[in-house]
Amino acid sequence: MSADSPAPAPAGATPDPDNRIAEMLGSVHTTNFPDLLRQLGGCLVISTYQAGKLVILRPDGATINTHYRSFNRPMGMAADAERLALGTALEIAEFRNMPAVAKRMQDPPRHDAVYMARRVHITGAIDIHEMAWDKHGDLWFVNTLFSCLCTLDAKSSFVPRWRPRFVRHYAPEDRCHLNGLAMRDGKPRYLTALGECDEPQGWRNNKRDGGIVIDLVGDKVIARGLSMPHSPRWHAGKLWVLESGRGKLVTIDPATGAKTDVASVPGFARGLDFLGPVAFIGLSQLRETNAFTDIEITDDNRDRQSGVWVVHLDTGNTIALLKFTGGVQEIFAVQAIPGVLFPEIISDGEYLTNSYALPDEALREVGFTPQPTPATPGAGYGNGADGSGAG
Repeated sequence: MSADSPAPAPAGATPDPDNRIAEMLGSVHTTNFPDLLRQLGGCLVISTYQAGKLVILRPDGATINTHYRSFNRPMGMAADAERLALGTALEIAEFRNMPAVAKRMQDPPRHDAVYMARRVHITGAIDIHEMAWDKHGDLWFVNTLFSCLCTLDAKSSFVPRWRPRFVRHYAPEDRCHLNGLAMRDGKPRYLTALGECDEPQGWRNNKRDGGIVIDLVGDKVIARGLSMPHSPRWHAGKLWVLESGRGKLVTIDPATGAKTDVASVPGFARGLDFLGPVAFIGLSQLRETNAFTDIEITDDNRDRQSGVWVVHLDTGNTIALLKFTGGVQEIFAVQAIPGVLFPEIISDGEYLTNSYALPDEALREVGFTPQPTPATPGAGYGNGADGSGAG
């Protein structure tokens, strides 16, 4: 195992208060984890609402650089090489990658992506869970409090687009604990819920094996009897689900509902993504006061871990891991970003003040007029993720 290596926050970033962050959010990892990320060509972003952080796992020489950003209850997110969306306590925050800024952050430059805050949409406290973009670029998200799947518009807190047929009406009562969203062919397709029920907080009555998977095509339940399912994903022609209450990665046959165990992990499994032939699985310890108790994984008094476990899909074996040793006890989302190894996320500071994203047409007409005094340090232009622009 190797200790992580937190790096100092660059100018313009939102720093944590002091050096206690390294101790509070310490971690250790297997020595192969950095090379594995480099071989797979991507990094990981993790949300932990319990600690109020996004954690970026970036390969940095022989170590994993764990980079922290503070948010108010970060949960569901979606990210790729161009954009990042994050659901928090009251809002959805959206960021865009401006590689032109990356060139100005350090000398010599080391960042290959900089996600700059672009827009915030206030949803209210709706307990946002998983989210994803469709093929048209629209953001879909699970509104757990109102038991529905939503999108956004300019005038509404949220726009309900679907709810399970067993939920009679919209109400802020978390009736079935709708939580997970899987896209297939660029459309929302599979969702997980912790109960097939229509009473306020009704899912709590059968946490052990009341979980279900729903197929939006036909609006039908395709699997029942699951122990707190989370994080459904369509990958490599299969439907994958984390059966959190058992600490299992499983596949579900969409036609028959048959379940096949693929891998076991030593914690409450929640948060799943893939790069090539491997799965990255988030693990949570679960606090004794957590509502997610009275399930199989809390019965056997096993030593439950918190971190990210890397599982090879062909064998089900754990091939690498990062374990948190400090204050991070619960993980919600794990997002892989292909094509990006060392990103930054900026939500305030000088880089937002002096970096400008313009349409391509306008960018071609941008020029600089000589000034009698030095220009503002760091000022620059760019048009987003293609990296053009001047610094």
